[in-house]
Amino acid sequence: MKPGPIAPLGPAYAARQPMTPPLLEAVRARVRDVPDFPRPGIVFKDLTPVLADPLLFHGVVSALAARVATLDVTEVVGIEARGFILGGALAATLRRGFVPVRKPGKLPRKSLREAYGLEYGDDALELHVDALVRNAKVLVVDDLLATGGTALATEKLIRRAGGTVAGFVFLVELAYLGGAERLGSDRVVSLLTYDRP
Repeated sequence: MKPGPIAPLGPAYAARQPMTPPLLEAVRARVRDVPDFPRPGIVFKDLTPVLADPLLFHGVVSALAARVATLDVTEVVGIEARGFILGGALAATLRRGFVPVRKPGKLPRKSLREAYGLEYGDDALELHVDALVRNAKVLVVDDLLATGGTALATEKLIRRAGGTVAGFVFLVELAYLGGAERLGSDRVVSLLTYDRP
């Protein structure tokens, strides 16, 4: 017998996991700016020091989970590659399954493919055709929101697979690039926001 659905964490979880200014400042202090990566003119936000710190990593995942605890979500989709790290941890915290969206050629079975433009080039993402449950309500997770192109391509894949996006979660949002507006600001949760480069 297949087990029934697990209820969302709900308001009680959201209320006991506040996003505190000390956590935000500690995370902000650990994010490293790497100029001219992956190409000249781009300032890369290196989040690996945050992930390497067990207390900060736990705090980030708990704070993000609290922000989405009341959403009705059946699955968490993580975008390759850093979205796997946050997405897997968030899925476990929310007690939901995890589904990867991968770069081309990385999935072993029949997949859907969606091309999109990046701030510094073109790329594509893939999702197994049977990856989502019927009428899936999905939480899309990635490390950083810039222009929103990657997240929009992921939403297109989810729709083609028969699901809908309940929300988007990011550790960092570069607000000056307008990604949240492209996705629908009311559907975007981010822990840290940068208003200028």
